[in-house]
Amino acid sequence: MLLVFDVGNTNMVLGLYKGKELIRYWRITTDKYKTSDEYGILISNLFQHEKIDMNCVEDVIISSVVPDVMHSLENFCKKYCKKQPKVVGPGIKTGLNIKYDNPKQVGADRIVNAVACVEKYGTPVIVVDFGTATTFCAITNNADYLGGTIVPGLKISSEALFQRASKLPRVELVKPGSVICKNTVSAMQAGIIYGYVGSVEKIIEMMKRELNQENVKVIATGGLSTLIASETKSIDHVDRFLTLDGLRILHEKNKE
Repeated sequence: MLLVFDVGNTNMVLGLYKGKELIRYWRITTDKYKTSDEYGILISNLFQHEKIDMNCVEDVIISSVVPDVMHSLENFCKKYCKKQPKVVGPGIKTGLNIKYDNPKQVGADRIVNAVACVEKYGTPVIVVDFGTATTFCAITNNADYLGGTIVPGLKISSEALFQRASKLPRVELVKPGSVICKNTVSAMQAGIIYGYVGSVEKIIEMMKRELNQENVKVIATGGLSTLIASETKSIDHVDRFLTLDGLRILHEKNKE
């Protein structure tokens, strides 16, 4: 079986694949201070809870945007899985033509998502990943990865409003149903969510114009993708496991 790690700034998601089938997945907090043994105990307990033997892991691949956690994770793989993990980065085969000014600066998660979209949905395509930051990436019909846009995530925007405005409370990220609101909490929720929807629609509209290609698909992923996609027609499909599938696809492309 293949164990994949999608390491984000807030959470990391682990997926276990049997062939092309995702049979289990877990979400845990990203903690750069955890040692390899602490990760070993935590992940071993997750496997035991599902009655899965860790010895079934035949290979490991990691995508990370948090460099400080990599030492512990790589040592975890060597000590507990007895495997040297593949790490998404320079030199890995992607099948993309990366047109970024400096390809080394492209986040591993953005590359993984792009690979998954090309394989699963075809091109041209725009990928929107709603994470700690929200990223927009454009891929042409020739599989040219052109780059994209990075904006503060929905939760970051919400927290900034709460922290910087002394009389405004922290609010739950739910849709209030209208934008003419009669209380402070609903007014904040409307501004945060519907305002964010508007920015997403504008960026997608501009990206499509700059791509200047027909039948551009828009695929969304990430924790808050369903919430935003439910309020806009700009997103064609939500794929919760896009990044995990991208890691599996990259593993296949880079088999020795």
